[in-house]
Amino acid sequence: MKSKIYSKAIFALVFLIIALLFFARNTQWFAPKGIYENKNEDISYTSDESCLQCHQNTKGYSEYHNPESIGCASCHLGNILSNDKDEAHKGMVLIPGNLSNAKETCGKCHADELHKVENSLMTTNSGIVAVDRFVFGEADSLDYHYHIKDLKHSASDKHLRDLCANCHLGAEKVTYGEINQLSRGGGCNACHLNYSEKAKEDLQKYITSNKNEFPKFHPSTDIFVNDTHCFGCHSRSSRISTNYIGLQETLLDEVEVKDSLGYTVLDDKRVYKNLQPDVHHTKGLLCIDCHSSHEVMGDGKSYSHEEQAVKIQCADCHFRDKPNTIPYDSLDQESSLVFLHRDYQHQDNEMIAVKKSGHPLVNTFVDSIGDAYLISKKDGGLHSLNPQSDICSRDNVHKNVSCSTCHSSWTSRCIGCHNEFDSLEPRAYDLLDKRYVKGQWKEYVAEFSSSLPAMGVRENKEGKVIEPAVPGMIMTIDMSSFSNKSEDEVMKFHRLYAPNSPHTTTKEVRDCKSCHSNPAALGYGKGVLEYEMKDKKGKWVFTPEYALNSHDNLPEDAWIPFLETVYINKNNSTRHDFRPFTVEEQKRMLLVGACLQCHEDASETIRQTLEFGLDLVLNNITSDCFLPFD
Repeated sequence: MKSKIYSKAIFALVFLIIALLFFARNTQWFAPKGIYENKNEDISYTSDESCLQCHQNTKGYSEYHNPESIGCASCHLGNILSNDKDEAHKGMVLIPGNLSNAKETCGKCHADELHKVENSLMTTNSGIVAVDRFVFGEADSLDYHYHIKDLKHSASDKHLRDLCANCHLGAEKVTYGEINQLSRGGGCNACHLNYSEKAKEDLQKYITSNKNEFPKFHPSTDIFVNDTHCFGCHSRSSRISTNYIGLQETLLDEVEVKDSLGYTVLDDKRVYKNLQPDVHHTKGLLCIDCHSSHEVMGDGKSYSHEEQAVKIQCADCHFRDKPNTIPYDSLDQESSLVFLHRDYQHQDNEMIAVKKSGHPLVNTFVDSIGDAYLISKKDGGLHSLNPQSDICSRDNVHKNVSCSTCHSSWTSRCIGCHNEFDSLEPRAYDLLDKRYVKGQWKEYVAEFSSSLPAMGVRENKEGKVIEPAVPGMIMTIDMSSFSNKSEDEVMKFHRLYAPNSPHTTTKEVRDCKSCHSNPAALGYGKGVLEYEMKDKKGKWVFTPEYALNSHDNLPEDAWIPFLETVYINKNNSTRHDFRPFTVEEQKRMLLVGACLQCHEDASETIRQTLEFGLDLVLNNITSDCFLPFD
């Protein structure tokens, strides 16, 4: 009898422990201290709001935004005490999450996140405004800080209002529906709004019933961001989203590619040529697998340009010796919430921490034997994070070359951009004020294409790094059309390249000649760069593909003149700390290019150059070597 009682007691105790663990795992107990602390003590959530008298049995909410837990008014506001429709709807916000209402809606619970978002470049567009004002001659620095909402009506500001001011988080989402390719802005909705198929069906019924048939399925507000959330804005400008999935913009019309293979037409009818996608995309990884909430929402600091705000580097995951890591119990509040919401189970493993900022990548872990893995936020698939290859690790010559310089398969290029103001345009649209006006800046592009990236030098207090570059602004601005002054007086011409992270990563690297004897890579533009050997002397000869531009006598797509000691334009980049190669740097690059005329990439001579440097190898050249420079 005693043994039976004892067995029952043990069973009951075990059952109680299991129940408590299950309850704890699905509530707050497993989360590090503080992640559920509410800094706004005046908030009172309830499921007894009058809203639920009419809006009954709705589904589709995310677990952490269910009205049974937080009510309806915490997001939509309104009068929760009245059962009268008109009274209950007073002060209601139909589309919460726009930055115009975020302090009263999302920000009541997520004040820290809202502060970060409001100061992020995706909200301020500071870098875009700074570059535009600089090229229009309205500012003397590319690094001043601005906010897109403060634009006035100068030539530059009008240019931004007409062509650029659609893509910022402060742009209002004013219609119901999912985030798609045409979406711009929307504040918190831009990333966190998700419509299920049922929610989309119910929304359509609601609209077609003259808003009489209430939707039963509500869209979800959650952390499950997909690449479409990024696409609307990031398929413009440097076209990171389209590059990532292997699409290069063209000037073709939809009719021209009808039934043609090899092209994709976007929802806005732009026609793209299908090229090689980024290897991370082919593996099924999302943008947010690398660019976590710490980067996407920002860190609360103001930055001049996006490359300063982006902290993650390829070497954080593809490390040389061992990764920089952080334990679970040291996670910050934001990371802990993401870990909890995604139901990750690797609390006992170290996670990779980004070296530049220390923020964790909670979808990574390092196992007991030191192997690193990434959990795809798209489908939960497990991906090995391979360390750098032997050649990257032992290469002592290219330590100051960024990973993307060698591992990008292509990047977008556009040239021949002309901007002029049409004062008679009757249906111009102000993208910032969202209204029709008279008079509009118009942009005409001569050519969209793609190629291996050019190379430029990032040089600042952190050091000197070779990075990819693209023709950012080879453009004319007809200021006479805006100011009514003479064309000769105010026609502006700029030849500015921009630093670029193409997001067309491949496992394979570009070959040595594609850097050391490729004219476009060196900054001369496309064409034929030949090494002539005569009388035991070598000489480089360049024949450009494009005609010379009348403004500076350089080939249309060039960045710098071929081996000339004087730059045509000192302001030749969209950054103050980014420049083309100097003549001496060009000569050193072309010196290796001369060696490559005889020695293959995998030859012993080139291997020694990588390991010991060029100077040591040059000390052992033979009489058969014809070098180009004294």
